Amino acid sequence: MRVSLGLVVTAVVVFGAACQSNNLVSSSRLPAPQRLSYQLEPSGDPTQPVGILLAWDDVPASGVAGYRVYSRGSTADAYGLRGVTTSNTFHDNGVPHLQYFVTAVDADGVEGDPSDAVTVNEYLQIGAPPSLLGISLDSAIHLDWQDTPDFSRFKWYRVYSSDYNLPQNACVNWALEGTTVSHEFLAAQLANGVTRCFGVSAVDTLGYESLWSPIWSDTPRPDARNVLVWAYDVQPLQSGFRFWDDLNGNGYGDAGELGLVQDGNRTDIDFRIERDVNDTLWIVPVFSGTSVLSYGPTAALTDIDLAPTSGYSRQRAKMLPGYGYVFEIVEGQDVRYGALRVTHAGTQYAIFDWSFQTDRGNLELAPRAGLATAPAVTGGRVAASR
Repeated sequence: MRVSLGLVVTAVVVFGAACQSNNLVSSSRLPAPQRLSYQLEPSGDPTQPVGILLAWDDVPASGVAGYRVYSRGSTADAYGLRGVTTSNTFHDNGVPHLQYFVTAVDADGVEGDPSDAVTVNEYLQIGAPPSLLGISLDSAIHLDWQDTPDFSRFKWYRVYSSDYNLPQNACVNWALEGTTVSHEFLAAQLANGVTRCFGVSAVDTLGYESLWSPIWSDTPRPDARNVLVWAYDVQPLQSGFRFWDDLNGNGYGDAGELGLVQDGNRTDIDFRIERDVNDTLWIVPVFSGTSVLSYGPTAALTDIDLAPTSGYSRQRAKMLPGYGYVFEIVEGQDVRYGALRVTHAGTQYAIFDWSFQTDRGNLELAPRAGLATAPAVTGGRVAASR
């Protein structure tokens, strides 16, 4: 704050003592403004808000021409005029003073009774999110954190990001990445191969900003793992998924043909993700030959070594983090198998790893020895009819 607040613990004080220090004398019949409140504007530094917005109820009197706002930087100072407004709100730019009160004024400049004063008390600061984790994506980072312990006063989270200076091993040039009311955030349109740092703070209903969560650094990278697909009602054009589309008809899993995120309205996708009224995500088979089987909890995608020979269904399957799912895809006389493991299933999108066997009829889904990344693809020459 502009001054040290010391042992201030009272959020609202009546104006009796303040009036004595300011020697205001009212000869007007205008009543005092009621319900003076404030909203801080967070900056990223919980001790240095960038401003304060005061608000109060309009005085219900015909003679009101405006309002005067008074403030002081410490309890040892006298109140001084901070500003004049015809509105029932007032924005004070910069680090706020310690205390504020408001009076109504008539056309002759005579002030009414003063409002109660409000005290900007930094000890009301909300608790920081205690943890922060990220998942590397293609040109994006998914962030997830533990909610603030003071959730009853919570309003939103502020997500910050910065460059990473490798020689200094330091995060530099911090800036606000975005805000959210959820405990998750997608930082998108990032450069692959460039490390970024992230931190999260919580803001309460009065605008008090918490300290930051632990800092998380992450590097987006192109990879077949950690594919992000949105719920159909959120982003329909990125809600569908197709394991393989043999675009050139050569029977090989060429670049640009595997693991395709596509329009959820298409009929040739293997499945799309839909969200129900409870914000639960579901895998919904779309292509007439695609069916799904829930494989249960899996520690990694490689745990799904062989596709089961039965148990598949055209019914939707609930997406659960840490669960594996196997797909049987029938095209004419050809049968192929794919698998995915859900890394994250939120309220708007899901992230999963996947594998696919292009060799028709082959149940093997785990990567061959020596392969480090999905997809697990073998090179059987087959015909894709879709």
